[in-house]
Amino acid sequence: MHSHGPHGHGGHHDHDHQHNHDFSKVNLRFIVAVVANLGFTIIEAVYAVITNSASLLADAGHNLSDVLGLLLAWGAAYLATWDPTKHFSYGYRRFTILAALINAIVLILAALYIAYESIAKLVNPTPVSEVVIMIVATIGIAVNAGSAWLFHAGSKEDLNLKGAYLHLAYDALISVGVVIAAVAMYFTGWLWLDGLVGLGIVAVIVCGTWGLLKESLNLMMDAVPEHIDRNAVCSFLEEVDGVSEVHDLHIWAMSTNETCLTAHLVMPENTLWDSEDGYNTIGRALKEQFQIHHVTLQVEKDFDCVTQDCA
Repeated sequence: MHSHGPHGHGGHHDHDHQHNHDFSKVNLRFIVAVVANLGFTIIEAVYAVITNSASLLADAGHNLSDVLGLLLAWGAAYLATWDPTKHFSYGYRRFTILAALINAIVLILAALYIAYESIAKLVNPTPVSEVVIMIVATIGIAVNAGSAWLFHAGSKEDLNLKGAYLHLAYDALISVGVVIAAVAMYFTGWLWLDGLVGLGIVAVIVCGTWGLLKESLNLMMDAVPEHIDRNAVCSFLEEVDGVSEVHDLHIWAMSTNETCLTAHLVMPENTLWDSEDGYNTIGRALKEQFQIHHVTLQVEKDFDCVTQDCA
């Protein structure tokens, strides 16, 4: 089997420049979100002690887990900008996937804690200061919803930012639930509503987090990212002029927002595509159509293997 050396598409310098520019924008979002949430968490914890409110204290604890989650995601986003080394030839980008996985696990653990607190309040309801809870939780809605909005756009392309966005969005949802329960308890005196609303919120958190947990686990296992159709990529490569077969097609995530591809193209005849410009054109097309950023292609003049990896 004859083969040409691996050919990768160009544009890496432009990509790195864009990557650092994106990080500066992400950096500002994290600073604003961390400062706002940490400040609110301290205020909420103080009022929880003053009013002896278990629900506010639990919510403050969950907000603190969000601040830690944001710091984790922020650190991973920063590490992703570090240059590769001889030991870490891809750099530290995969820390973003690890951070997304840890964020998902923290969310699940927080949901279990809230479930425990909610069941305890259902079994043994205790009097609370409803008006103070309403005011503090309403501030929580504004802080968390505003912080979540900062990450909303980036959450569609970056699993790490999606984790931060989900944390904050669910915190806003928890605060809404706390306000509703406090209003209802104020007018009806039904203290058990606090626990019931808490369990409802837990169900929403678990359903929403399951997707993040599954996707981050898949990326850790080098699965094809969910937003990419492997069969469509294979068909695209097979339709390149001069390509008779495609095999050893691998697509995996380098980070939560960067994807790699390697493939062997069987090209029996010399064509215009079998050139540096040709590979660059294929690379640009893969980036535009499938959001694949790092492409390595190996060309073979004949292919003797019977089994096909790309069907």
